[in-house]
Amino acid sequence: MRRSFATALGRYGYQVEAAADGLAGLELFRDESFDLLILDVMLPGLDGIGLCRRVRETSLVPVLMMSARGDGLDVVAGLEAGADDYVVKPVDTYVLVARIRSLLRRATYAPVPQPGRAAGEGPSPSDGEVLVFGDLTIDTAGMEVFVSGSPVALTPTELKLLLEFAAHPGVVLARHTLLRDVWEYGWDGDSRVVDLCVQRLRRKLGRDRIETVRGFGYKLRR
Repeated sequence: MRRSFATALGRYGYQVEAAADGLAGLELFRDESFDLLILDVMLPGLDGIGLCRRVRETSLVPVLMMSARGDGLDVVAGLEAGADDYVVKPVDTYVLVARIRSLLRRATYAPVPQPGRAAGEGPSPSDGEVLVFGDLTIDTAGMEVFVSGSPVALTPTELKLLLEFAAHPGVVLARHTLLRDVWEYGWDGDSRVVDLCVQRLRRKLGRDRIETVRGFGYKLRR
């Protein structure tokens, strides 16, 4: 499967380096620079979840987790370890490529200025302004986040999710809306990716900054 995916992704123009086990993958990651990692949960030696944790100690590179079980603890554990998204085996190549493209777009995401904002609406992430919500500061031009003046390291997915909240402060955003606008799912996806990413944001920004509105979704407190 590793060889077949490497060959298929090569046909789409990607350069692929493959490792047969988690420890070899960790060594390869430390020796080279990568735009994205695909980690199988069931890697021998050091499994994909453990490898993801080791990667997150030093890097915010996008991580796509691959699991044989879509409804079990593997998915939750992988997302909690810092993965940005996951696919369930067996997976069609076109689905895998779609997820890869979405993750790479997030990794190179930059707000695009939006013309025609009404007077008095105030700055938005697309204006390249500094947004302040209590002790939370978001520099949308420099793509930097600070809590009480201290920088906070966010993965590309966490940053794009935060910018989506910052564009609609005080507005409840439904999970399916966030799946569409942040994860770029053109179909109903697994809302656990949203819930786990929100949990990671709360750990980094403070538990009260993003509020759960039961039965509806989440909102950023002004």
